[in-house]
Amino acid sequence: MGHLGGLFLLIFPLTCCHIWGAAGHSLPPCHEQLEFKCGDGSCVKKLSVCDGHRDCEDGSDEHRCDHLWCEKDEFSCSNRRCISLHLLCDGSNNCGDGSDEASCHNCTTAGTFSCGPSDTCLPGNKLCDGRSDCRNGRDESKELCGLSRPRPQTSPACTSSEFQCGDGRCIRQSWRCDHSADCSDGSDEADCNQDECKVNNGGCSHRCVDQPMGFFCDCPDNMRLVGDSQCEEVDACLENDVCDQLCVNGSLACDCHEDYLMNPATRECKAKGDAAQLIFTSSKGIRRLTVTGAEYRELAPHFPGAGPVAALVSNRTLYWARPGRGSIYRVSMDGKPQDSVLLLKVQGSVSGLAVDWIHQLLYWTNLESGCVSVGVLDGSTQRPLITGLYKPSAVAVDPLQGLLFWAQSGSSPKIERSRLDGRDRMTLVTYSIRHPVALSVDMPRQLLYWVDLGTKSISRVNLDGRHRKTVVESNGYLDRPFGLAVFEGFVYWSDNMTSSICRADKHNGRNLQILLPNATSPGGMVIVQPVLQPSGPSVCGHTRTVCQHECIIDLMSESPELSCTPPAPGQNKSQEIPAISRTVPAPTLSEPTFAGILSLIMFLSVLLVGMALWWWREEFRPSTSLTEQSFSLKESQDPLIIPPPNTCRVKETLLKLDLDGESRKCDTDCQ
Repeated sequence: MGHLGGLFLLIFPLTCCHIWGAAGHSLPPCHEQLEFKCGDGSCVKKLSVCDGHRDCEDGSDEHRCDHLWCEKDEFSCSNRRCISLHLLCDGSNNCGDGSDEASCHNCTTAGTFSCGPSDTCLPGNKLCDGRSDCRNGRDESKELCGLSRPRPQTSPACTSSEFQCGDGRCIRQSWRCDHSADCSDGSDEADCNQDECKVNNGGCSHRCVDQPMGFFCDCPDNMRLVGDSQCEEVDACLENDVCDQLCVNGSLACDCHEDYLMNPATRECKAKGDAAQLIFTSSKGIRRLTVTGAEYRELAPHFPGAGPVAALVSNRTLYWARPGRGSIYRVSMDGKPQDSVLLLKVQGSVSGLAVDWIHQLLYWTNLESGCVSVGVLDGSTQRPLITGLYKPSAVAVDPLQGLLFWAQSGSSPKIERSRLDGRDRMTLVTYSIRHPVALSVDMPRQLLYWVDLGTKSISRVNLDGRHRKTVVESNGYLDRPFGLAVFEGFVYWSDNMTSSICRADKHNGRNLQILLPNATSPGGMVIVQPVLQPSGPSVCGHTRTVCQHECIIDLMSESPELSCTPPAPGQNKSQEIPAISRTVPAPTLSEPTFAGILSLIMFLSVLLVGMALWWWREEFRPSTSLTEQSFSLKESQDPLIIPPPNTCRVKETLLKLDLDGESRKCDTDCQ
C-alpha cells in the first residue's frame, strides 16, 4: 500500500487544482463564428455586439458601433450621430451640429414642430400624440410616428382597439383605411366604405367619429386621448406639472412630504438630513459624486465594470453585478475591501438590480434566461419569480406599495408591474417604447420613470400606466444612456457616448447640467439618501392588506405569496418573525463548481475500488503460491537438490509478506 498511497497523495492535489482552475480561472478561446473576444480576453455572444448593452466588462463590445447604429427610422446627423425622425425640425439642436434643423422652414422656437413649409408650428408634445393637429396630418404621419407604433404581433384574439389582419396579426384600428397597407395581405385597406364605428365602437374607449375614409377616436372635454383609442381623465397637477411632490388638484397648490422642506423662494422640496450621494459604476470602478457635482471621488476601484448597482441605505451597502457575468457582489460604501464579498452566482448576465429594503429582498433581471429573479439580501437563497420574458433589461421596486416593475427590450418592448411575489401582473407601457434600459420610481409623486435607448428619451407614467409624459428628449447627452435615478426635482442619467453624468428638470427636461463630463464608460447609478428608503408598513398580498406586524414570503414554496404573519405569543417587536421564511436549503452551486465536485467524487470512487481490488489480490495470492512452493519442496526427494547453507527449510506453509515483499514471520527449521 505504500507506493499506492504516495501515488494518491500526488494525484489528489493535482486533480483538485485542475478542476478548480478550469472552473474559475481559465479562459477558453472564443468561438470564431459565434463569439466576440472582449478586450480582457473573455467571450460574449456575437449577437450581443453593438446591441446597446455592455456585455464585456471593459465595454469593448459596444466600441466602434457608429456604422451600425442608425436605422431606417432614424436621421443620420452630419457628425454620425443618430436621432429619431420625429426630432427633426423641433427647434432643438439634437444632433449637436445643427444638421437636424438645417433644412427646416418656419419654426425656430425651441420645443416646437413644423407642420410644413407653409403651415403652422406646434408644441413638440403634440407630435405623435394620437391626435392630428397639423392640417396635413404630418404630426401623426407614418414617416414620423412609425417607430412609436407597436410592432404587429401574432395573437389568437386582438383587443377591441386593434384590427386583425387576414394572417392573424393585430394592428391598431386607426391604421385601417388610411391609404397605406399595414397588413401583409392588405386586408386593412379592404371594405373601406363601411362605418368602422359600428364594429366595437372602432376600438375607441369613448367616442368614435366616422369619416368618408376611415375614422378617429375622440374624448370628452375633461379627458384626453392616449395612443389612438383610449381616453383618460386629465390630472391638472400632472398636466401642469409644477409641483415637485404633493399637489392640490383644484388650486395647484404645492406641498412637500414630512421628510422634505420646501424652499420658499423656488418652491422646491429638499430632503432633510445628510447630503445625497450619487453612486455610479464605471470601467474604472465604483465612484461617488454629490448630486450637485461639487465633490467626486473613488469608492471601490477594485470593482471595475459598468454594471447595474443598487443600495441598502440602512447599513451603507451596495449591490453590484459584474457586466457579462452571473456574479452579484455585496460592496461596502465605506470602501473597505474586506467587507466586499461575492453574494450570488446566477445564470447569465444581470441587466438590472433593485433592493426591497422593507422585506430585505434583492430583485434582478437576466437577459439570457428571460426572467425576473428574487433572493434574500444575505445570499442564502434565490429563485426565478417571473419567467418567459424576452430580454428583460431593468427592474425597480416600491415595497411600501408592494409593487415590482420591470422592462423588456426585445421585439415587443414593454413595461409591466406585479405584486412583490409576482402575482397580479399588469402591463403599463406598450406603445412609443423601443429599448428601455433603466427604471426609477419617484416615490413622493408615485411616478415611474424610464430611459429609452431607442428613442433617446426619458419618460414617465403613474403607477397604473396613465398620465404618460416624455420629460427629456434627445439633447446630445442621451445617445447611449445606461443608468437612471430620480431625486427631489431632478432626473439623473449616465451616457456612454459622451462619457458623462447628467441631470435635468424632472418635469420638462430643462436646466440640463453636466455633473461629470469625463466619466470613463459610466454604467448603472443609484442615489443614496435615507429619505429614499423610508420605513413603514408594506402593502401585503393581492388583497393590499397593511400588516400590523410582518409581511413575509416563503421563497421555497411552489408558488410564493406574500402574507401577513402576527408575532408569536409573548414575542416583542424586536423578536418578530423575519420578513423572509428562512427554512431554505443551502444556496445552489454554480455549474462549474458542481461539475468539479462531481468529477472529484467519481475519481475518488474509482481510486477506492482500485485500492480494494489490489488489497484483495495481494492478501490471498501469496498464500496460494507459497503453498504450492512448499509442496514442491516437501515432495522432492532428489538428493541432488541440496538447499544452500544458511537457508531456512519451510516447516509450514504459513508465510506472510508485508507490502514491501520482506519476511515478517517465518516458522522455520534452519540448518
